[in-house]
Order: sequence, then C-alpha cells, then structure tokens
Amino acid sequence: MGANQETAYFNRLNNSLKKYKSAIPYLIIDLDRFDDNIEMLKGQIKPDIQYRIVVKSLPSIPLIEYVMTKNQTTNLMVFHQPFLTQLATHFNSKVDILLGKPMPIQTAQYFYNQLPDFNYEFNPFTQIQWLIDTTNRLAEYLALAKKSGKKLRVNLEIDVGLHRGGFADLQSFGTALQFIKENKAHLDLSGLMGYDPHVVSLPSFVRSKEKALSMANTFYHKCVEMLKTDFPSLYHPDLTYNGAGSPTINLHGNDASPLNDISAGSCLVKPTAFVVDTLANYKPACFIATPILKKFKNTMIPGIEKFKSLLGVLDAAHKQSFFIYGGFWKADYCYPKGMKQNKIFGPSTNQTMLNAPVSVEVEVDDFIFLRPRQSEFVFLQFGNILLMRGQEIVEEWAVLKQ
Repeated sequence: MGANQETAYFNRLNNSLKKYKSAIPYLIIDLDRFDDNIEMLKGQIKPDIQYRIVVKSLPSIPLIEYVMTKNQTTNLMVFHQPFLTQLATHFNSKVDILLGKPMPIQTAQYFYNQLPDFNYEFNPFTQIQWLIDTTNRLAEYLALAKKSGKKLRVNLEIDVGLHRGGFADLQSFGTALQFIKENKAHLDLSGLMGYDPHVVSLPSFVRSKEKALSMANTFYHKCVEMLKTDFPSLYHPDLTYNGAGSPTINLHGNDASPLNDISAGSCLVKPTAFVVDTLANYKPACFIATPILKKFKNTMIPGIEKFKSLLGVLDAAHKQSFFIYGGFWKADYCYPKGMKQNKIFGPSTNQTMLNAPVSVEVEVDDFIFLRPRQSEFVFLQFGNILLMRGQEIVEEWAVLKQ
C-alpha cells in the first residue's frame, strides 16, 4: 500500500469511527483483507490436508464460524479450558477439537464436571483429542478415563526440534504407544502433533531453514513409521498428524511433509509478530483504533517544565504531544506515521502520552491506529470486535470469555 493509499484508507476509517456510536478503543478486523488472507491460505494447503483453526488466534465464535464456512473445515485447535467449554456448548457433532497444549489433569476433570450444562449434540469424549506430552500425563488421563467410565482420545505431542516438550526420541514414543496399547479399553490414540515454528525462527548461521525442516519432518516420519510397523493395532488411516502453524504452513505443501492436518490462525489477521518472509503475501487485517483526548503544541514533562521548548528543538518528534484513550497494549503505532509513545512519561492503560512532529495533522477526537503484535489475548481486551468492509464499520462480533 502506497503512502497516499494508506492515508486514504485510515482517513476513511477514522471518519467511519467518528460517526460510530461511541468513541472508545476498538479492535477492528478488515473483512476484505481477511477474505484475501483466507484465499491465500486455501491456496497454500494441499487438498488432501485438513485445515484446523487456531481458536486462541481468532477468539470469537462468529469469527470462527466465518472461517469454517469459507475454508470448509470443522476442525479446531484450543489452548484454554474456558474456550473449550464454550465451544463444546455451542458446536455440534461435526466439530473435532485438538488441544494445542497438554492440560493439567485437574483442568480436564473440571471440564468434564461441567457436562450437565452442555449441548449434547457435541460429544465431549469422542470429539476432543487431549494432547499428551509424557507417560506420566498419559497415566493421569487413564485414571480419568476409568473414573468417568468413558474412553478418552489422546494425541501424542512429539518434539520435532522446538524442544518445548513432547516425546523427543523413538524409545519414549514407543513406551507411550505401548501404554496406550495395553489400555485400549480406556484410551484411543487419535494421532500425533509436532509443532515446528523454530524452522523459520532459527538464525541461518545456527541451522538453515531447509535443514531444520528436514530434521523435523524426518523425526515425524520415523514416529509414524514406528506406529504403523510396531503398533499396527493402534494405526488406522484416519489418525490426525497435526503440525505447522502460521509461519510454516507454506513449507508443508509437498509430499515430503508428514502432515495431514495443519493448524493456523494468526496469518489470517497478520499481527506484527507474524511479519515473516513465509507470510509476505498476507495482509495486515487487524487494528486497534483509539481516540485522541488531548492535544498540546509542545511536550511538557513534570519537573522539567521550563525545558518544554528545548525538547522540540532537540527532537522534532516532540513538537506536538497527545494523550490517547487507553494504551499499553501489545501493539505498535502504525498511523498516523510519526506517532510514538513518550518514553519519559511512560505507558499507561488509562491515558498514554504520544509525541509527533508538526507534519502530523490530527486533532482531538480523531482516532489513531495500532497494529497488534499478536491476536491472542489482545483481541480479548476490547469487548466486541468491530468488522469493517471498505473502511466502513458493518458489524460487531462477540469474543470468547476468559
């Protein structure tokens, strides 16, 4: 987007927000860009690979349903028990949920204790894959299965190089498979999960992207081969082989990939933490907008008031100062260009002080814009998400409850 296009884009959005019902901080998703990113994602995932929506990156049921329809998927990845409870209550028998991290057994037990309030179109025993990273946790889930009298589906986390947990060698992996085999009446192996963001984040002098990917895929293939060869009673063609994530989705578009199930979410809104080479063609689709409350022609800092003119002389970026509604978000100021937080005054969740050169022409009640560094958690700080098309606000969607 050129400078003139960017100015027109945010000016139109600013005018739309100034006509909206209330001037407070908002989280906004540009549906036009969001749709473009969905099409980009669809083009990068092979037809024989299932797409799984990462709920923490898009934490809103209407938003999730929108992506489900566009991508023709009913697969979700969940990282938070309150989200799991809300999704299980809302969705029907077609949805498959894979936990994205191992849940403490106390949390899993608490989840099942809420069953009387559930929508029974969703079966919380057959439609959830609990992620298991150790044999100790596997034993805990076996005890839960026996206590509930229901069979639990378990997905084994394997360490493909990230070293954040999971089965890191074939011996420990085989031990876990043997445990499941011996307890098939209570545990059902649903698949494997190997997360590989390190592939694109490692400095090239440490290990090349190609080498890191090859090592990750090789270990994943060895795990699948062990499962097929040594534990044929656990193997079936519908097992989930999950992996990737937004930074590495386009590295699994060939036959070398062991995956049949790819998770992604952040690429669809592209926060600043996802400005990486592998996502270069995706568009920023989420913004924070917040109104200017106060404007001053100079920068005045408590205790050094007499130097207010000098600050503008020493640094042209201090010629103007503003106080905005809120702040201290995990986000970067993006428009108007030149706006930056005053380092001396510091951040505030109430009123943050910003500075700008005289070339920045904004007034009280205008909105300034930031790009979130991540979508998870940040999306939950603003109440309903605003949806826009053509820089016009068209709808509000509720977010999940914490």
